[in-house]
Amino acid sequence: MLKTLLIRNYALIEEVEVEFESGLNIITGETGAGKSILIDALGLVLGERANSDIIRKGADKAVVESVFGISGNKKVKAILRGQDLEVDSDLILRREISAKGHNRCFINDTPVSLSVLQAVGDFLVDLHGQHDHQSLLRTETHIDLLDDFGGLAGLREEHEAAHHRMTQLFSELEELRAKELSLRERRDLYEFQIQEIDALGPQAGEEESLETELRILENSEKLFESTSSLHQLLYEGEQAVYDQMVLARNQLEDLARIDGSFDEVKNECSSAVAIISECAKFIQAYNSKIEFNPERLEQIRDRLGKLALLKKKYGGSIGAVIAHRDKIGQEFALAENFEAEIAKLHGRIDAERKACSGAAQRLSSKRREHVSKINTSVVAELAKLGISSARFDVIIENRMFGKSNGSSQPSRAYVKLGRDFYEATPKGIDFVEFHISTNLGEEAKPLAKVASGGEISRVMLALKTILAKSERLPLLIFDEIDVGVSGRIAAAVGKSIKSLSQFHQVIAITHLPQIAGLADTHFVVEKLERDKRTRTRLRKLELEERVKEVAKLMSGTQVTDSGLKSARELMGLAKR
Repeated sequence: MLKTLLIRNYALIEEVEVEFESGLNIITGETGAGKSILIDALGLVLGERANSDIIRKGADKAVVESVFGISGNKKVKAILRGQDLEVDSDLILRREISAKGHNRCFINDTPVSLSVLQAVGDFLVDLHGQHDHQSLLRTETHIDLLDDFGGLAGLREEHEAAHHRMTQLFSELEELRAKELSLRERRDLYEFQIQEIDALGPQAGEEESLETELRILENSEKLFESTSSLHQLLYEGEQAVYDQMVLARNQLEDLARIDGSFDEVKNECSSAVAIISECAKFIQAYNSKIEFNPERLEQIRDRLGKLALLKKKYGGSIGAVIAHRDKIGQEFALAENFEAEIAKLHGRIDAERKACSGAAQRLSSKRREHVSKINTSVVAELAKLGISSARFDVIIENRMFGKSNGSSQPSRAYVKLGRDFYEATPKGIDFVEFHISTNLGEEAKPLAKVASGGEISRVMLALKTILAKSERLPLLIFDEIDVGVSGRIAAAVGKSIKSLSQFHQVIAITHLPQIAGLADTHFVVEKLERDKRTRTRLRKLELEERVKEVAKLMSGTQVTDSGLKSARELMGLAKR
């Protein structure tokens, strides 16, 4: 529901901030006071077109900001999440129009495009007047309204899921066919690359191992000389470190027997003797294994050179070479087996198409069961609203693609019923449009093409009344629905609007006391002159003010006691 609306520097409005309530909100006021300006301003924040002409004279920009409660509005929340916008129980929409022509849109203080603002607005408000947000005038919404009326959400979701799976499989098929064509062109290249890589057979970690072995072989002479020299120094030489340390240890043992304070250093010296012995053994063993192998050295250099060439061609590392081999190996195998893969995918598509077709047929049958009930209900409601000779038709069309010939398959957007293919969308095989005639003897025409003004508003009201419990746009706005309506019909219009307000928040601009008297909340628009400037303001009325305003609508500006009495009776108030 719409909680607050702030309008600043828009047309005659310098600044207006109003808090709306749930139920029926009525706006009245003198002709020319600016009632419709409020609705136009709200349309601006819902994404309707605007230009700098609407900016109040002397101001730099016009600003319209609205706060909507969206706790139960799943569609709006889905749009917000899809745009990575903050989702909360309240939604703040703001539109700024600059005198320089700049147009800025915000959702929860985050800049967004006008199209995103429009998308959100489509699921928040239905404006009935000369506005773009009239959902019933958009043919694409008719199928949704029919499904809501019939309670067909479960069948609709079943078909939508099957249709999504089917189109996903078609995407896979298209990708496979595109890959087939591409692989056929690259098959010889892949075969050559596979043979080239397999001929060398690179292994993960091989390069590092070879480089280590190469380094050792290239330095074998130095290693032999150095280890021989070290072994002499540590163990075999005349003044070998090992021998000297043994002498030192023996002397320390003698000293320790005399003075126990030498025990610790004696033990450390003994450890040093053991360590030198181990070092000498390792060096001797290493020295004995040193190879002088020029042939192996050349083999390693040759293989490293070949690995370097592969790395340069296929990714810069042995890991990249192996990954490339795995990838082209899989694609080459696929190229060798395309017919089997495509046949397998066709089998999956046929099975999913069968499921999708069955769901589409069940959904279509259920929709047709509800058509006559909707037609009858709308005609009956229109009669209550003063359109006694109306005709209403829900037209359901199925668009056949052609007949199967056992070879080529039609586009992914089709399902099969019997031998025929039908165009399908995620909503099914049905294309729904509401047709209406409001005059006896005239052929019913598409709802979007019927007359505008009070008559079309009553048509909308009739449809909204029978769809009220199922169609869940949170806010309905009726801008002067009472054009050309009076007397008994006005009472019927008021009753229908009041009934709608049990399921939706309703804002209605009216001149009729029969409608205004039913308000849950009543606002009056007033035009004021101050400092040689005209300003429009919106004021919420208390009960006695409401009675007086309804009396003015009944009898004019001169309100009498009898007029007040009549107003109270119309409003269902006890005599005061």
